[in-house]
Amino acid sequence: MMNTVFNKLRNLDAYPKINEDFYSRTLSGGIITLVSSLAILLLVFSEFTLYLHTVTETKLLVDTSRGETFHINFDVTFPTIPCTLLSVDTMDISGEQHHDIKHDIIKKRINAHGDVIESRPDGIGAPKIEKPLQRHGGRLEKNETYCGSCFGAEQSDDDCCNSCEEVREAYRRKGWGMTNADLIDQCKREGFFERIKEENGEGCNIHGSLEVNRVAGNFHFAAGKSFHQSSFFFDDLISFQKDSYNISHRINRLAFGEYFPGVVNPLDGGQWTHKTSNGMYQYFIKVVPTIYTDIRGRTVNSNQYSVTEHFMDLEFISPNAHPGVYFFYDFSPIKVTFREEHISFLHFITNICAVIGGIFTVAGIIDSFVYHGQRKIKKKAEIGKFR
Repeated sequence: MMNTVFNKLRNLDAYPKINEDFYSRTLSGGIITLVSSLAILLLVFSEFTLYLHTVTETKLLVDTSRGETFHINFDVTFPTIPCTLLSVDTMDISGEQHHDIKHDIIKKRINAHGDVIESRPDGIGAPKIEKPLQRHGGRLEKNETYCGSCFGAEQSDDDCCNSCEEVREAYRRKGWGMTNADLIDQCKREGFFERIKEENGEGCNIHGSLEVNRVAGNFHFAAGKSFHQSSFFFDDLISFQKDSYNISHRINRLAFGEYFPGVVNPLDGGQWTHKTSNGMYQYFIKVVPTIYTDIRGRTVNSNQYSVTEHFMDLEFISPNAHPGVYFFYDFSPIKVTFREEHISFLHFITNICAVIGGIFTVAGIIDSFVYHGQRKIKKKAEIGKFR
């Protein structure tokens, strides 16, 4: 009974054995075996390397998120605009506006060679005011609370402007240009004019982060503290302006969100040199929401972007337009997701088997072709057909 079963199993053998006495080993077969073995080793090593590394799967989805904010991280250098005259403003299509932003922004004064002269958070560094002018006209006396005048820009009887910056802010709220800064006690005592004169001929590196709504909008770097009125930006430092500003700039870094592996920010390292009169340099940016998940399951919500750029000479546009560098951004409705994954072990084994089996089969076909070809040539030579 058992012999019958074994005989049936023996008949199923797909790999019949040949006695070694019937083997015929050839030089061409040895060469083919050596080459195919090296190919198998090379491809197996390649598959093993791929198995050890992660692969990134990419998907495109419709972006359904809403009501969020995101961060714009920037590092921009202006070689010819002093830090005192450089401001950052933002606005979006929802109507939210922020002018002369100072939070999370650091300015570095640089000389003509690009060396840093001074670095400080924006809005910090003004000297202390001794016995300033009170709103009622007298000087601050001992045990008296200081309440500086806003010089007509008060919104209520209780408003106080205790610094030059607060006076400028009150003027901006009123929509006034601050052309009489030399008459303002706070600005004189803080050395505002002296600081502008001291920084003449310098440049500025400005870097930091902006938190803005996740809607279309713009942010820009303008020469002079700006305010908004009737859909135009104006300068409140008119009395200190030159006839033109050189808006040459270098973008050391511009990112919309956190860093993730493989992200490419096309404006990083970009530089533009101003060769004409006053102008507006505009970047039109399409932001693509991106989610990156690493092999450990940690998720980074960030963005990628593409950009086009355009320069406009102020001589040919509205006289109310203000020189500066403007970044207009809008969001793509498509979200990109990247997910790091390992190749499964079964997939790795399948690839190894495919490599070994495929090369072994192809090598056998080549060896058979060479062997039978040699035999036919040899037979024809023996019967004299090649004489």
